[in-house]
Amino acid sequence: MDLDINQYLDVFVEESKEHLQNMNDILLNLEKDTNNKELLNELFRIAHTIKGMAGTMGFTNMANLTHDMEDVLQAIRSDEIQATTKVIDILFECFDALDFSVNYVGENGKENDDEHLEIIEKLKSIFNSGNEKIEESEKSVSSTAEVFDEYLVNAINKAKENKLNVYKVNIRLSESCMLKSARAFIIFNTVESFAEIIQSKPSVEDIEDEKFNFEFSLMIVTEISKEEIQKEIYNISEIEKVEVSPIDEIDTLNVETKVKETKLEEENKTEKAKADMSTTTRTNKVGKTVRVDIDRLDNLMNLVSELIIIKTRMEDMSEASSKEDMNEAIEYLERITTSLHDAVMKVRMVPIERVFNRFPRMVRDLSKELNKEINLEMSGEETEVDRTVIDEIGDPLIHLIRNSIDHGIEHPDERIKLGKDEFGTVKLKAYPDGNNVVIEVQDDGQGIDYQKVKKKAIEKEVITEKESENFTKEECIDLLFRPGFSTSDKISDVSGRGVGLDVVKSKIESINGSIEVETYEGQGSKFIIRIPLTLAIIQALLVELGDEIYAIPLSSISEITSIQRNSIRDIQGQEIILYRDKTLPIVRLNRIMGVEEDDTEELTVVVVRKGDKQAGLIVRGLIGQQEIVIKPLGKYLVNIKYSAGATILGNGKISLILDVNSLF
Repeated sequence: MDLDINQYLDVFVEESKEHLQNMNDILLNLEKDTNNKELLNELFRIAHTIKGMAGTMGFTNMANLTHDMEDVLQAIRSDEIQATTKVIDILFECFDALDFSVNYVGENGKENDDEHLEIIEKLKSIFNSGNEKIEESEKSVSSTAEVFDEYLVNAINKAKENKLNVYKVNIRLSESCMLKSARAFIIFNTVESFAEIIQSKPSVEDIEDEKFNFEFSLMIVTEISKEEIQKEIYNISEIEKVEVSPIDEIDTLNVETKVKETKLEEENKTEKAKADMSTTTRTNKVGKTVRVDIDRLDNLMNLVSELIIIKTRMEDMSEASSKEDMNEAIEYLERITTSLHDAVMKVRMVPIERVFNRFPRMVRDLSKELNKEINLEMSGEETEVDRTVIDEIGDPLIHLIRNSIDHGIEHPDERIKLGKDEFGTVKLKAYPDGNNVVIEVQDDGQGIDYQKVKKKAIEKEVITEKESENFTKEECIDLLFRPGFSTSDKISDVSGRGVGLDVVKSKIESINGSIEVETYEGQGSKFIIRIPLTLAIIQALLVELGDEIYAIPLSSISEITSIQRNSIRDIQGQEIILYRDKTLPIVRLNRIMGVEEDDTEELTVVVVRKGDKQAGLIVRGLIGQQEIVIKPLGKYLVNIKYSAGATILGNGKISLILDVNSLF
C-alpha cells in the first residue's frame, strides 16, 4: 500500500501548494471584505478539497485541521459567527500550519507528527460565544414542518407542470453500518439513476463527512411510482427503513420562501461545485512542473519533424553532392535549431507571478509586526523568466522587501510629521530588457543615510575614519553589501539576524545577475536587479588566451577596443588606462588564469561591466560571437574561482565560461 501512496506524493504536494496559494490570496481579500460570500464559499471548497486529498493519502493531522476549518467557515457562511480580525488571524495560522505540513511532506515523504492541537483548540474556541444556532440547524430531518426557498418551490412547480412526481424520501441506515458516508454515496448514485435530487438534508458535504445520525432525507423528481422507489432503494444493503411521501400541494408543507434562503442556496452551489473541485484537483500542477500552452508544444513538434526531414536529406547526400548543396542543408539546419531553441525556451518560461504571489501575505504580517501601514503595489507579474531562475530569485526579493519595510519606511506618526502619507508604499515591478529581466523593489521611505552608513562601518571596523573621508555615495552603498553589515539600531525578528544584503548580492550573482541601488534621502530607495532570461543557453564572445579559448557572456560586455602597452599606468598597485576621459581598471586575464603572457605592443581589451562599474580584460585575440550551452563543472570543481561553468565547442574541446562578476 505504501508504494501505491508514494507514487502520488509529488502530485499531492504540487496540487496542495496550488490550493494553498489560492487560500492565501482569498484570506488576504477576505480580510478587506469580510461579508463576501463568494470568497467564503471558495475558501470552504479549498479546505474541503485539501481535507479529501490529505485523507486519501493518510495524512490525518492535515485532514483533522481542515475538518475543523470547514466547521468555522460553514458557521461564517451561515451567519452564525462573524469573520472578525481574530477569526481571520486564526485562519491565517491554519494556512501557515498547512503550508508547513505540505513542505514537510515534500521533503520527507511523510507527514510530520504535529497534530495542530493548539490551532484546533483556537478554532473550537471561536464557537464559545454561546451561539446555539448550530444545534438548532441539526434537528431531525423527519420534522413535519419543512422550510424551502424560492429555488425549491420553482423546481417543484416545474416538475408538476411536466407531469412528474415529486417525493420526499426519508432513509434510515442500519446502526450496524460501518461506513455511513460510503453507504449514502451508493444510495445517491442509485437514486440519481431514476430521479433528479433537488434537495438533501443534511447537505451533501455533511453526509460526506458523516455528520448525520444514520438518517437523511432527499427531495426528488421522477417519473416512477412510490412503490418502485422503495423497491430500488431496499435493494441496497444496510438500510433499515425507507419512507416515501408524495408532495401534491406545496402549501401543505408550510412553505416559507424567505427563510434560510442563503443557506439552501449555498448548499446547492456546493453540490454543483463538486465536479469543479475534482477537475481542479486533477489538473493543477506546480513545483517542479511547468504548464505549457498547447500551441507551444505544437510548434515544438513541428520543428522536431523538420529536424527529421533535414537529417534524412543529409543522409541521402552522397559524396558526389556539391559543396553548395551541403552548405544549403547546413543553413537550413541552422535555421531549424535556432527556432527549436526559441521554442524550447518558451516552453521553459513561467511568469514571475510564481514568485510575486507570496509577498502580499508577507507584507501584511510585517505591517502588523512593526505597527506600520504598508501598501504593496505589484506590476509586471506576467513577465516570463526561465523556470530555473524562478527558484533562485525568491529569497533575495523576500530580503529586499523586508529591508524596505523595516529600514526604509518610517512609522505612521513620523511620516505624518514629515508631511508624507500615513501609508508607506513598496512597489515591486518586473519588466523584460533585452536578454535580461529587471526587477525593481522601491519604497517611499527615508532613503539611505550615507553618514549613518559610514559611522556604522567605522564602528564595525569595516573601514577606518581616514578612509571614510573620501568615500563617495556609491562606495557608501557598496558598504551595505559587506558580510554581516547592518544599520539597524534595534535588533528585532525582522532585522539584526546577521543575514544582510551580502547574501542577496551573492545569490543574484550566482545566477549571473547584478544588483544596483538608487536612493534619495528622505524620499526612498530603489533596488534594481538584473537577471538573465535563462541559465541554459547564452550568447558569448569567444576569446583567445595563450593557447586556450575562453567564453565571456555577451550580456556583460560593453565594447571591445585595442590599446598600446605603454598606455597602462600603475596607481597604488592597480593598473589603469585613461579611456573615454575616465579611468578604466585593467585586468590581465592571463595572470588570473595562469596562462603565459604575450609580449605584443598592441593589446586587445574587452570592456566588461557590472552594474555601474567597468573593467578592461586583456586578451590575446578574438574568435567571435557564438551561442553556447552552459554545462556545470560538477561537484568537485564547483568552487573554481572566476568560472561560471564550461561549454563544449564545435571541435569537441572544452572552453571555460568566465564569471565576470567575480573579476571586480
